Amino acid sequence: MGRNLQSRERLRPVDLARGHGLSTQAVRNYEEAGILPAAGRTPHGYRTYTPLHAGALRAFLALVPGHGHRTAASIMRAVNRGAVDEAFRLIDESHAQLLDDRRTLQAVERALRDLEPGTTQPGTAPEPGATPEPGGTFIGPLAGKLGIRPATLRTWERAGLLHPRRDRLTGYRVYDEADVRDARLAHQLRRGGYLLEQIAPVIAQVRAAGGPGPLEAALGDWHGRLSARGRAMLTGAAELEAYLRARA
Repeated sequence: MGRNLQSRERLRPVDLARGHGLSTQAVRNYEEAGILPAAGRTPHGYRTYTPLHAGALRAFLALVPGHGHRTAASIMRAVNRGAVDEAFRLIDESHAQLLDDRRTLQAVERALRDLEPGTTQPGTAPEPGATPEPGGTFIGPLAGKLGIRPATLRTWERAGLLHPRRDRLTGYRVYDEADVRDARLAHQLRRGGYLLEQIAPVIAQVRAAGGPGPLEAALGDWHGRLSARGRAMLTGAAELEAYLRARA
C-alpha cells in the first residue's frame, strides 16, 4: 500500500512542513533520524515525500505528548525498520511508567491522609548529656515518637529518604521539621507495604513541593497531567495504527 501511495501523490518538504506547523529543516531532520521513511529523490536530487511520510509524521507528533520525544522517536525508528515488536515493547514500557506514576500519586495521597502529628512515647529520652540545636530533635526521641528503632532511621538515611544534619558540639544526628515530616511519611508508607525504593520518589515529590500542604494543593494538577498523558497515549496509538495499516 505504501508503494501505491508513493506512485499516486508526491509532496515537497515544504508541503509536509506546512501541514504540521514545522520548518522544512525539521522535516529533513526527522527523516535523517529515521522517524520518517527515507524520501524519494527527483532527477535533480530534490527530496519528495508521499502521504505515507505524512502519516509517519502525524504518528510521531501524536506519540510525543504521551511518550516523550525520545521514546516516540525510538518507536517510529523501530516501525520504519520493520521491528514492530520492539515498538510495541517501548509502548508497553511507557504505559507501565504511567501506571507507576499513578501508584506514586496514590501513595502520596494515602500518606498525606494518614500523616498525623505523633507524640513521644513514655520512656523516650534524648541522648545523655545532649541537647539538640534549636528546631531539631535527636534520633532517639524521633524513633520513639514513631515507634521504631533508631537503626531503622539510619537505614532510611542510607536509602536517601532522610537527610539529618550533625550537631556541631556532639556530632549526633539532628532532625529538623522537614526531616521529621519525611520520617513520618516514610513510616506510613512502610506500614502500607511500600519498599524503600518506592518511597524515595514520594519523599522527593514532597520536598519538591515544599511540604505536604503545597503538595496537597498540587494533587489535582498532578491527576490532570496523568490523565492528559493517558489520553495522549490513546491518540498516539490511533495515529500509529493508521500508519501501520498504511505500511502493510
